[in-house]
Amino acid sequence: MHLAHTVGDTIWSFADLKDLLAKASPLRSGDVLAGIAATSAEERVAARMCLAALPLSTFVDHAVIPYEDDDVTRLIVDRHDAGAFAEIGHLTVGDFRDWLLLPATDTAALTRIAPGVMPEMAAAVSKLMRNQDLIAVARKCTVVTVFRDTIGLPGRLSIRLQPNHPTDDPMGIALSMLDGLMYGAGDAVIGINPASDDVQALIRLWHALDEVRARFDIPTQTCVLTHVTSQIAAIEKGAPIDLVFQSVAGTQKANESFGVTLALLAEADDAARSLGRATVGDPASANVMYFETGQGSALSANAHHGVDQQTCEARAYAVARAFRPLLTNSVVGFIGPEYLYDGKQIVRAGLEDHFCGKLMGLPLGCDVCYTNHAEADSDDMDTLMTLLGTAGVTYLMGVPGADDVMLGYQSTSFHDALYLRSLLGLKRAPEFEAWLTKMGIADVGGRLIDASSRHPLLDDFSSRWPR
Repeated sequence: MHLAHTVGDTIWSFADLKDLLAKASPLRSGDVLAGIAATSAEERVAARMCLAALPLSTFVDHAVIPYEDDDVTRLIVDRHDAGAFAEIGHLTVGDFRDWLLLPATDTAALTRIAPGVMPEMAAAVSKLMRNQDLIAVARKCTVVTVFRDTIGLPGRLSIRLQPNHPTDDPMGIALSMLDGLMYGAGDAVIGINPASDDVQALIRLWHALDEVRARFDIPTQTCVLTHVTSQIAAIEKGAPIDLVFQSVAGTQKANESFGVTLALLAEADDAARSLGRATVGDPASANVMYFETGQGSALSANAHHGVDQQTCEARAYAVARAFRPLLTNSVVGFIGPEYLYDGKQIVRAGLEDHFCGKLMGLPLGCDVCYTNHAEADSDDMDTLMTLLGTAGVTYLMGVPGADDVMLGYQSTSFHDALYLRSLLGLKRAPEFEAWLTKMGIADVGGRLIDASSRHPLLDDFSSRWPR
């Protein structure tokens, strides 16, 4: 396969498909660190022009990581829907971009082709798109999932209530949960990143979360974000687990660095499904998995095989897609400036991730975040959050004060969700919004009711949380 493009008097050649994809990527520190980024703006433009002329069918015939070396590649190839791909298979990458932006390419069309979009195709076309293109196309993608409420409906934004505590103190977690619920957050999931990995301590957290959820009949789901093996062990011990969580990446070697295989994920999916805890739709076919991803994870594990970090991220979405998750989100700026150096790179990465995930048929949310040593601040996060809101992001994080005291990074707050909903007229998941009205937390229009006087929920909540 000859990959080259002439700019002026210079012929730019690219060694193979993964080299072309890397050179066509917008500048980011991770690809520079890996030694695979374009060496100049001219080379980057040449790579994009070469990529634009490449037939989409090239990605069916040529894997960026060999089929025999990587189980994620095998998953991508073996599960590719040739029938869905047929609608777009005659296009080049550049033509695909144009087709996606056509007004006639609506939600129904994007839903039809999603099973035929390989992650490398999604990554490739994103590299040719401006930020506004990524937003415009992602907004047309609708992916709906269900467990105890319905997530991803058009015109709605869900929030993961994230009540982390550095010592897993039950009262500290309870207060953060109450804070979030009173601000109308939690319809995506109430999910804790635990400080401990002791299974018995984790089981106590699951029981505590479930006690509160059941006591107040909250139409949401709970999750303790520990390793998948601990969750399988907890299910065997009778823990009330709604969603099984796991961080995943886009190569077999990177997943192995997380202690994960595709077979293990399938085992966890079966275990969670066997509990039948979903209440919306058929429990047997409910969405029971929750995945997190992030650009740079494969590179940080030295498991990227020379593939650029954004293409690796899209491959992680193929892993998630195989298990029909309730939730998937990119923790976009969490790994650090070695991979996404500043606010500009974080904003671009967040829009790319959301676009690629939605295009592939995933319920894609985003942890709009940064670490304190990155060249970024809350203004950058306001920008990304607002852009994602206009793009129809499925859900965001709700962290007390936007400062996660357990994980030590900056995310989005309950107040940020109020801003975005007010600005864009977004509602919560319908079942959760009805519950807020029933509890007197919000009015029938979804607006929070003044809670300056003590709400009965406060006393009842605190008295029943285990100390």
